[in-house]
Amino acid sequence: MNPLNPPARAPSRRPLLRRSTALICPALALLCLAPALTTAHAQPAAPDAVAVELPAVSVVRPVGGRSQDGPLDIAYDGFVPADTGTISTFEASNATLWTSDSGALIDTVPGGASWGAGGVSSLPAVNGMSADQVQVSIDGMLFGPACPNMMNPPLSYVNPAMIGQVKVYSGTAPVGLGGDYTGARIDVSVAPPTFAETPEIVFSGSMSGYYRSNGNVVGVDVNLNAANDAGSVNYTGGWVRADDYRSGDGTTIKSTMYETQNHALSLSRKLDDGVVTLQLGGQFIPYQGYVNQYMDMVDNKSFFVNGTLEKNFEWGQLEANAFYNHVRHTMGFIAPDKTGDMPMDTRTSDMGFRVKGTLEPTGVDIVRLGNEIYYSQLDDWWPPVDGSMMMGPDTFWNINDGQRLRVGVFAEWERTLSQQWTAILGARSDVVWMNTGDVQGYNEMMYGANAAAFNALDHARTDINIDGSAILRYQPDEARQFEIGLARKTRSPNLYERYSWSTNAMAMSMIGWFGDGNGYVGNIDLEPEKAHTASFTATWRDPVRRAWEVRVSPYASYVEDYIDVRRCALPGCIENLPDNLTATEGFVYLQFANYDAYLYGVNIDGRLDLWENPTYGRGVFRGNLNFVRGQRVDGVNLYHIMPVNATLALDHVLGNWTTTAEVQLVGAKTEVSEVHNELETSAYALFNLRTSYQLGQLKIDLGIENLFDTEYDLPLGGANLVNYQVSSMMGTSPAWGYGVAGPGRSFNARVTVAF
Repeated sequence: MNPLNPPARAPSRRPLLRRSTALICPALALLCLAPALTTAHAQPAAPDAVAVELPAVSVVRPVGGRSQDGPLDIAYDGFVPADTGTISTFEASNATLWTSDSGALIDTVPGGASWGAGGVSSLPAVNGMSADQVQVSIDGMLFGPACPNMMNPPLSYVNPAMIGQVKVYSGTAPVGLGGDYTGARIDVSVAPPTFAETPEIVFSGSMSGYYRSNGNVVGVDVNLNAANDAGSVNYTGGWVRADDYRSGDGTTIKSTMYETQNHALSLSRKLDDGVVTLQLGGQFIPYQGYVNQYMDMVDNKSFFVNGTLEKNFEWGQLEANAFYNHVRHTMGFIAPDKTGDMPMDTRTSDMGFRVKGTLEPTGVDIVRLGNEIYYSQLDDWWPPVDGSMMMGPDTFWNINDGQRLRVGVFAEWERTLSQQWTAILGARSDVVWMNTGDVQGYNEMMYGANAAAFNALDHARTDINIDGSAILRYQPDEARQFEIGLARKTRSPNLYERYSWSTNAMAMSMIGWFGDGNGYVGNIDLEPEKAHTASFTATWRDPVRRAWEVRVSPYASYVEDYIDVRRCALPGCIENLPDNLTATEGFVYLQFANYDAYLYGVNIDGRLDLWENPTYGRGVFRGNLNFVRGQRVDGVNLYHIMPVNATLALDHVLGNWTTTAEVQLVGAKTEVSEVHNELETSAYALFNLRTSYQLGQLKIDLGIENLFDTEYDLPLGGANLVNYQVSSMMGTSPAWGYGVAGPGRSFNARVTVAF
């Protein structure tokens, strides 16, 4: 069998949505400009007050920001709520000293956390909502699920060192940011276009190599840039390889190895009052182990093309982008931690177009109007295994030509009410069409009844979703700012939540991105989630010296038709496990279902300058505290809610040295999901030390993570399905009741050279 081409699909009984070739046209229009383009990526952003950074070539944005009295500029991206979390180029690049997982960067923003998965594939969570409830955009591109275990989430397609900036918007963010999410929106920029100040071409770049002792991690990151005052070309990419890591007590946590490489080439050219950019890139992951899944990733290849246009006109500003990405993914077993033969293949294509116009009809009003079209097509098939009665003789079609088309329109009105008051109102509508073809199992005897029941249904579904948001900001002076936000956000189910169909025990165990060892089946009648969220953010700061700042952000959400799970009572589930509806221990079988739920919490963060003088340098204290609680209205706890946690750090700069001492505090996880049989975890504290020395073009970073080699379980790590086994009919099977231990002490080093 040719691994790049799937077998013929199971016959379809009814027409599906036609693939909209019209969506490709806007992208082609931009691609036709390619011969005239040269490109750029930004050099690392200037560090904050306690950061020391390598010198960089002088570059400038073609335009940037919107001044109080000036015209609209291309870098202006709308109203930024006060509770928005930001990760800079410098912070993301520095993080490669201790992680290669861009998803883990979300841990550093208020309310942020990450579900443990593969070494570079964590799923983000914000204020208790996670996975598909959190929408991730990378330079305007959206990625639909391309694996039944979500082993390749959007943030896995960029290394931390490739990131130009990350903005994390909460659930009350303006509707113009996007639709089809209920929890948060994460906007990732892989370095915006930058240009030199001279017509002569200026070459610049940097190269970093790093090593982390725990897991024997080695990697390299490269950034190359050629630019003049009219155009620029940039390449950024990286490679990393890791073995299994060990926990604090010395146990090797199996199936945590990985290797990955990401690449992006960007070309940009200035226009009159604008800039046009073309991006090409891709990823290759030959293997990535998953300790909390039954399968591993044994191949993942992707390719994308993305065109963007930003331009000022007499009437205002136009922003547009069109993209296409393709993912080819295979799951299997990585020996010796897992053995067997059960290939599972996925192929998905995403394409989309977004256009937004910004107008200033008066000196105090800003109006934004926009349209979005996103289309995703998914095939998920499991080839037969030679000689297996259970997995043959036919191909198992899990999702056969699944299609999801979303068309959205939005309008926003921002008004400066007075010198102290600003308001923004917005509304949007998104129509989501979903469909899929008929399915089949490995054979008629074990899977025929399930497949026939699914095929007899009308698979087409249409959701009409309405969103709205309102934000009111009051800033009486430079020392204080208060902001209240109200929003309704909706999310339609993804293709796996609606269309996974088999209640066979083995098939159900292959579905689910929750890392809990349970099995899942879809629900074709799921309703879209509708989150009603209120937030309040109060900020106090030193208006003169900027020596301190404190931000407090409480929030609450009531979610109608929250997409959760129930114990599966369908034919097959009870036969697989007679006590499935009542078991309080062990792995169980679950079906996606709608429930009303609520979440509430508070995020607190701040900083304080402690000292600054020529002898002792500068010392800054910073910290954050995050608390969230989530429950269904029937009293069942929501799954994977992060316990109360805090980070406290002291940053010190003296000459060429920059040093950080950090402690991460995490409370006990006792509020767990009874439906999932979720595991509790104990409280813990981790201490980290990092220091860097810069000498001209050379920078050396050293660090020790988990200084005291603390043994702990990851609160969002799920179940360890590999290290602990029991005898079973299959020989051995995972033992229930063991969490995934976090990494023990690691000695890390990185060397960076700029030119």
